[in-house]
Amino acid sequence: MGCLVWKVGELAARTGLSVRTLHYYDEISLLSPSRRTKSDHRLYTEEDVVRLQQIKSLRQLGFSLDEIRDFLGRPDTSPQGVIRLHLARLHQQLETQQKLCRRLEAIAERLGSEAKVSVDEFLQTIQEIEMVEKTAQYFTEEQRKEIAQRGEALGEQAVRRGEEEWKELIDEVRAEMQKGTDPTSKPVQQLARRYRKLIEAFTGGNKGIEKSLGKMYRQEPNIAADHGFTYDPKMFEYLGEALKEADESP
Repeated sequence: MGCLVWKVGELAARTGLSVRTLHYYDEISLLSPSRRTKSDHRLYTEEDVVRLQQIKSLRQLGFSLDEIRDFLGRPDTSPQGVIRLHLARLHQQLETQQKLCRRLEAIAERLGSEAKVSVDEFLQTIQEIEMVEKTAQYFTEEQRKEIAQRGEALGEQAVRRGEEEWKELIDEVRAEMQKGTDPTSKPVQQLARRYRKLIEAFTGGNKGIEKSLGKMYRQEPNIAADHGFTYDPKMFEYLGEALKEADESP
């Protein structure tokens, strides 16, 4: 690349980022300017701009700053690869938006012809929009595809049965916690193993999906409620102790 350079204020102005953000990226070794003036002012090169674009793409894909630093440090990571990841997500979002457009157009057409549209259809549309918006924040495109494929493989009945088992399990764990049962006891360990099986059935053993699922439940209590429980940090700490003991037991 050429020899163009930008001072931190200039780069902030060109990108819309704040100077404070660029300073922070430098502090955490996520984006350190390649050059400095004799008076130690930051100078960003074209290579730095390319890295900044990758950072912004990965950030929109849901990566944490620590994960971005690790990802960009891998020898197999390339600017083209990051752009392709971002494009794949955007294409998926466009497909989702088009699906919603078709649903809304169908409702609008029926309303225009004075055909009756049930309240349930409106409610389902609202729920679909809300769920799409929420899950897009927590799961990558690859994760959502994997979840959808697992759902298709399991079948609707198995998915519904799993949801019912999940609700029952959460109720049983909460009951044991309220009774003061030791989380390392055999009954609670059995519940922990059931929990592990249900999580693996949903995630297919993908730890990334499991992590995203936990984050979504922590930050979106309404979604957790839709799946049959109110997220309770104390209960999951209790369950975590049981899981640790269950994993260590033969």
